Amino acid sequence: MREALKIAIIGGGSSYTPEIVEGFILSYAKLPVRELWLVDVEEGKHKLEIVGNLAKRMIAKSGLPIEVHLTLNRREAIAGADFISTQMRVGLLEARKWDEHIPNKHGIIGQETTGPGGMMKALRTIPVLLDICKDIEELSPNAWLLNFTNPAGMVTEAIHKYSKVKSIGLCNAPIGLHKWLMNKYEAKADQIYTEFVGLNHLHWVTRAEINGEDKLSELLDRREEYSGKNVPASEWDADFLRSLQALPSYYLKYFYMTDAMLEEQLASLKENGTRAEVVKRVEDELFELYQDPDLQEKPKQLEKRGGAYYSEAAVNLMVSLYNDKRDIQTLNVMNDNTIDFLPKDACIEVNCIVTAQGPIPIGLTKVPEHVKGLMHAVKTYERLTIEAAVTGSRDLVLQALVHHPLVPSVSVAKTLMDEMLEKNKPYLPAFFA
Repeated sequence: MREALKIAIIGGGSSYTPEIVEGFILSYAKLPVRELWLVDVEEGKHKLEIVGNLAKRMIAKSGLPIEVHLTLNRREAIAGADFISTQMRVGLLEARKWDEHIPNKHGIIGQETTGPGGMMKALRTIPVLLDICKDIEELSPNAWLLNFTNPAGMVTEAIHKYSKVKSIGLCNAPIGLHKWLMNKYEAKADQIYTEFVGLNHLHWVTRAEINGEDKLSELLDRREEYSGKNVPASEWDADFLRSLQALPSYYLKYFYMTDAMLEEQLASLKENGTRAEVVKRVEDELFELYQDPDLQEKPKQLEKRGGAYYSEAAVNLMVSLYNDKRDIQTLNVMNDNTIDFLPKDACIEVNCIVTAQGPIPIGLTKVPEHVKGLMHAVKTYERLTIEAAVTGSRDLVLQALVHHPLVPSVSVAKTLMDEMLEKNKPYLPAFFA
């Protein structure tokens, strides 16, 4: 076991970086980081310097022997790393704006990880991450790649299919739900057990127990929910929730409450612009704060950005892998035989035991019959999208869109495909060869 770890953060100029730096400081006794490399692209150089200098001030204040390196040289950052974490956004927030705006224009849900917008993000991201994986295979073949880059499930599945890199996908929704339950029931983390079944941003909680006592019925009856900053908190229908027999992820509102969610999006678009434009304003405010030479800690305003507890999830996973902790975490991993109606090489989001050799999915005790169809439909769309990203096939893009539950017809799918591919032309050369 190495006692001086090298960690590389790809997308180190992200506004999220202070969170993960705080995580490394708090967990240093269990995760002895000696070198922290923050790497970004030329367009992100200015932000990398701002956030990197804040990281250096945070480390200096902690008194820990962690060296912070800022670089635009990806290979230098990756070489010999023990852990590599990705938090990148190909096309920056400008691309996200169109992922949201173009579908909305045609009366379709516009969201960065769900539906047509999520597809475009996957098409831009997968080729770039597979290219990064070539460097990892060459320069740090034993490293763990912890992927937070959305759409995390599709990206992780693509990495498993098309590279030899050891990769695990992560989302902040499961840890966010746990924090919410801890607060609601005044319980400690080890007193809570929840069973997750589904895909990234498409999961259901089929068991929720506090000290071994079933709380699922209570949560469903009260229609109480944990929701993310990026999804409006429209209320679930009481009869539907009771009959579902599972606590749905807030992302499932796009599928179960499409009309209400679209209405909210269109109203919000009129009032505040797309979610991307709202996030841009929050980010501008954050980077203004980060530049303060007296700031030596993560500012409270970062919580407005969404992605709460992201760093805790990432650092928890590194700690468990490094220490062979064998605790339970909800992760994006290959299915194998865990969900019998999905392909073995599909990426799913379920509870896993985390060992030094990697996560081991835990067998599910409940998969409600009525969620299987939606899970299968979305997984079919995801697999078509992954193949399209790798091959540059417009035929596969069209099939993926047509078969997505949020796209109503072939004509709408074709319109979306043509407009969205054209808008993303600089990032999708394979589709314009």
